[in-house]
Amino acid sequence: MGKTDYSNKDNWLKLPEITKDVDTIYIYPTAYIDPTPGAVELCGVDHPSMRATAAINYKKMAVAYEESTNVFVPFYRQVNLAAVVGMTEDDLGPKEEQVDDLYGALDYYFEHYNNGRPFILAGHSQGSSMLKDVILPNYMKEHPDYYKRMIAAYAIGFSITKDLLAANPHLKFAERADDTGVIISWNTEGAGNHDHRNVVVLKNAIAINPLNWKRDETYAPASDNLGSVFYNEVTQEYTTKTPGVADARVDTKRGVVVRSPGGDYSFMDVVEGPMGAMFGPESYHDKDYGFYFKNIQENVKTRIAAYYTSFSG
Repeated sequence: MGKTDYSNKDNWLKLPEITKDVDTIYIYPTAYIDPTPGAVELCGVDHPSMRATAAINYKKMAVAYEESTNVFVPFYRQVNLAAVVGMTEDDLGPKEEQVDDLYGALDYYFEHYNNGRPFILAGHSQGSSMLKDVILPNYMKEHPDYYKRMIAAYAIGFSITKDLLAANPHLKFAERADDTGVIISWNTEGAGNHDHRNVVVLKNAIAINPLNWKRDETYAPASDNLGSVFYNEVTQEYTTKTPGVADARVDTKRGVVVRSPGGDYSFMDVVEGPMGAMFGPESYHDKDYGFYFKNIQENVKTRIAAYYTSFSG
């Protein structure tokens, strides 16, 4: 398969009606999982099950940005999660075809859809790894005229590291709730995951608390949680718990957010077998957005307001 044609609207999961002053470009998480022997390692943008799962993931996560922004979502080629078993951190880097897709989608978006609006970058898991490895350190560095309009990058569910920031001085990690031009990131775990491998938690990772927006280990109780949202894939309906069901504390040594045990909210379903070993026994990876959904929504509003305030004086 050659380069993806982003002038073809069928190669976009979401092309919104423009009703807001700010855009979000959302890079969805892993939507291609095929453990069948001989399954391709990298699927095409037209892969049916990948497209269907990406649409579900949009409803679980990216709708958090719809309240305040116009959300754009390009389809892009994805690595098969089943092929990741046993890979090292170096092996997990982006494939050339993925870089081509991301550059192509962003080029087309900025040239034909953006019209000078400020924007947010967002992702989860494999999508956030694309933000970390391709878009933030490379594409945005090569396009400073675009980068200066970036309100924030929510690279949730894949570690941002001290090493990445040291190697890319144009990048800044968030320090509070209302700084702009910054990266926001965390991975949610139970305390029992501390000594286990989690494929999305890297060495020298850093994180911010999604309830109090602090980088230190200041505890934020569940009473600070504005609402947790859970998506039922069978009924395609949301259940909102208000206040939310998750507290949060940053483990600064591991660079993750730790949620206390409680309630009937299980760890990831894939905790058995080889794939489970990738995340550890107490990973809440699939709930990074859901646990803190309403706080994410409010923080998007806060950072947008701060961005505009910085121009008004």
